[in-house]
Amino acid sequence: MSKRILFMGTPDYATTIFKELLDSNYEIVGLFTQPDKPVGRKQVLTPPHIKQFCLEQNLNIPIFQPLKLRGNEEAKKQIEDLKPDFIIVAAYGQILPKEILDIAPCINLHASLLPKYRGASPIQESLLNDDFYTGVTSMLMEEGLDSGDILGLQYLKITPTMEVSEAFEKLSSIAAKLTITTLDNFENIKPIKQNEAEVSFCKKIKKEDGLVNFLDAKKLYLKYKAYSFWPGVFLESELKIKDIELNEEKSVNNQGQILEINSDFIIVGCEKGSLKIRTLQAPSKKAMNAIDYIRGQRLEIDSILI
Repeated sequence: MSKRILFMGTPDYATTIFKELLDSNYEIVGLFTQPDKPVGRKQVLTPPHIKQFCLEQNLNIPIFQPLKLRGNEEAKKQIEDLKPDFIIVAAYGQILPKEILDIAPCINLHASLLPKYRGASPIQESLLNDDFYTGVTSMLMEEGLDSGDILGLQYLKITPTMEVSEAFEKLSSIAAKLTITTLDNFENIKPIKQNEAEVSFCKKIKKEDGLVNFLDAKKLYLKYKAYSFWPGVFLESELKIKDIELNEEKSVNNQGQILEINSDFIIVGCEKGSLKIRTLQAPSKKAMNAIDYIRGQRLEIDSILI
């Protein structure tokens, strides 16, 4: 008889893991995800990515969207009635209270090599810090934030040009496979306690985290890699900088000085190093080729991009 899985997750990272479970020998008996939210200027009520997937596939799986789990007797009873053997959690967006953790073993798929980067933005943090490796940890959940015992780890090498979207995609696939491996071998896994001396945390990303300047080319490029999906990187003037490459890290320049104008990119100097920029986007305007933008602004070599 197949084991019964209750799944808790919200964004596309969770959906990838959910799909792997659907194709496995495990039975998904329910889905908990975040409530629908108003999106965009028109504030259209939009379901989470994983719920949208279920609706498009016409899946006959009950979906629950409680505002909060803590102190929610109705949600607790709904979970108990589903009689799960395991609760799988992936980027759900809420911390599970003890009364739910006690119902069945809760396994979280966290996109970092714990105890490094507990918290909300581990993938972005690994890119910001120019790590050589990141990965996914499957862990037994407890009441603390990402502090439970480790069940399994899978590594991913970060290439020099890897941006956040590519990292998300690769880590989602890794997490999906690790979920099945962890469940298949659960009875034989000896959980490992996290080393509290090596713990680090990462915060929820805000729009203002994308603010950059032309002080250090490498630091700006790392921010771009981490935030290219959202919120992007932008100057004080709100000019968004897109399609960036690190040109070099050694030269000394005036901040924002245009050093070269080529056929489809410009090279912009930082106090330390320089960047190759292909696309720029002025506030409330469409993104455009950097060459067209500087022509429109009548900027030339030695002009300052602000």
